[in-house]
Amino acid sequence: MPIGRRELISGAIAAVTAGGIRPAAASPRPLQIHSPDGRIRVTLALPDAAGPFPCWSATLDDLPILEPSRLALVLEDGKLLGPRARYRSHRARRHAERWRPTYGIAESYDGTRNELEVVFDDPERGLRFAIRLAAHDHGIAMRYRLLGRRKVRLGGEATSLRFPQGSRVWSSRDEGEYVVSAPEAVAPAPHPDLTKSTDQGALADPPLYVATPQGIALSLCESDRLHYPRTMFRGAGRDTLVTHLMRFPGRATGYSGPGDTHAAPVFAVQAPFETPWRVLLVSRDPAKLLEKAGLIQSLATPNRLGDVSWIRPGRAFRIRKPYTTERALACVDFAARRKLEFVEFDAHWYGDGTDPSDATVPIAGLDMARIIAAAKAKGIGMILYVDRVPAMRQLDAIVRTYRAWGVAGIKFGFVWEGRQEDVDFIYDMVRRCGEQRLMVNLHDNLRPAGLERTLPNYIALEGVRGNEQFPTARHNVTLPFTRALAGPIDYTICYAHERNQTTNAHQLAMAAVYYNPLTFLYWYDAPDKYADDAAWPELRWFDECPTSWGATVALGGAIGEYVAVARRHGERWFLGAMTNEQARRVPIATGFLGEGRWRATIYADGTAAAQARLTPVEISRRELHAGDALELVLAPSGGQAILFERV
Repeated sequence: MPIGRRELISGAIAAVTAGGIRPAAASPRPLQIHSPDGRIRVTLALPDAAGPFPCWSATLDDLPILEPSRLALVLEDGKLLGPRARYRSHRARRHAERWRPTYGIAESYDGTRNELEVVFDDPERGLRFAIRLAAHDHGIAMRYRLLGRRKVRLGGEATSLRFPQGSRVWSSRDEGEYVVSAPEAVAPAPHPDLTKSTDQGALADPPLYVATPQGIALSLCESDRLHYPRTMFRGAGRDTLVTHLMRFPGRATGYSGPGDTHAAPVFAVQAPFETPWRVLLVSRDPAKLLEKAGLIQSLATPNRLGDVSWIRPGRAFRIRKPYTTERALACVDFAARRKLEFVEFDAHWYGDGTDPSDATVPIAGLDMARIIAAAKAKGIGMILYVDRVPAMRQLDAIVRTYRAWGVAGIKFGFVWEGRQEDVDFIYDMVRRCGEQRLMVNLHDNLRPAGLERTLPNYIALEGVRGNEQFPTARHNVTLPFTRALAGPIDYTICYAHERNQTTNAHQLAMAAVYYNPLTFLYWYDAPDKYADDAAWPELRWFDECPTSWGATVALGGAIGEYVAVARRHGERWFLGAMTNEQARRVPIATGFLGEGRWRATIYADGTAAAQARLTPVEISRRELHAGDALELVLAPSGGQAILFERV
């Protein structure tokens, strides 16, 4: 049943004119919208004598999730657009949408939400702008709209988020460790390779996890970042965070050759223009945030590529140096044996083997045509690594050449993100690849913002402290509640590696716990490690586990403690569970399975070893019905993976 206008907008508003617009003469205070299910309420207080700023606030089930927080844009001269702005009109509307992603955590996403747009005039600046609020069953969002037809030069954004007193924030920067603090004390450690060519100060990357004293879990993200700098967050007074738009590219020096790392404190946009959404995912149960991550994509601009039926999610194996044709063919054979969809040539396969060399010419002795043909014959796609420098210099030649070769995708490395020009470069690069039917995986200090909906060939990205750095189990069970909520997370899963700090079952579980449409497995391995198939029966889990899902059900978890999630693909369910350094027993409700009898193949921790990585994987099988009791026994730094198939 369509929601009525009075359900959309309430509080001090008694009526609206035809078409949902209220004229300036009415000047109501305050304005409110509710989520479609009525549980979330978002309020906009207008500037008046008591306070010059427009302020937004929100509640869930009448519990505070966002206290009144100031809204403003920063103009090029440092002055604010927002304070003492004159109310002109407002419009309430229902945005009804259910759409099917090319890949995702569910077969369809419900983007239905109620929106309120309030238009203001700033007579001093001669600018008209709007604040748009959205209330969805899974969270809230806010963005600015610059109206009229003129170029506007901005110096930043001053969107504040004041959380209930006593809230705690989990924050990270530059793929670093997570730090827990009060909002005003957010100060995660920067990456050790950072130089002066990056934004300085106590800044945190999105997404951030916030826990309120009332037990509500929040994830602070952004969506629909187009032609606009990436945001970071800094403390700005008690219980408050404020946006900081990046003026430098993130982690831009010390890696891959020269580049212009100048500061960009001012940038221009052409009105009419919409800024990115500032998004809060909201849940009374922290684990249920994992089911709500589709909101980030639902708020983004829909597909601009047209036909994307050629895009294929899957799992990949990395071909590492030394590069030879025979070694590459062995990797193709291994990928086929392990049912993988892709192989990838990593850095230095081209030119003279250095980063800036010609990315359209394989190194001497590497028969790329033969390798790609052999892969295609086995149903395996080829992905080629390209460094940022040749991508900047010869992108047209790269995409034309790779399309002619029959390449499936490109992994671009050491890509800069931050300033408006960096965001524009990424968009243009991904779009041009998409027009040539090439999928894209981007690596380095990047953060998702829903671009995979706008350009669905943007199938994966890094921006995570993953298994290149062999993090702790506690870090791994923090990621599902932080970075992983915003979008694909290219963790580069290892298995049975001497530097792993977790059990092997923990590594198996990652394939279901972490959502990434292009999942890299066996990151540091060579095929001969697994030559004896009989010695590795647990690898059937990786053989079978897909990367895109028809449904996602969060079964339990707490940030930094443990997580358990089940995902459905076709008629089968894949359950992954991981714990921190503490052993634990996790009861699982199996009602998600549905009717019928099921066979569970269980890959569990055996007896805990002195070093977690030496804990064996034990395989067992049992039959059960939905609703039958199931308890997971997890070793320290352990995990469990379960494949459910109908009997």
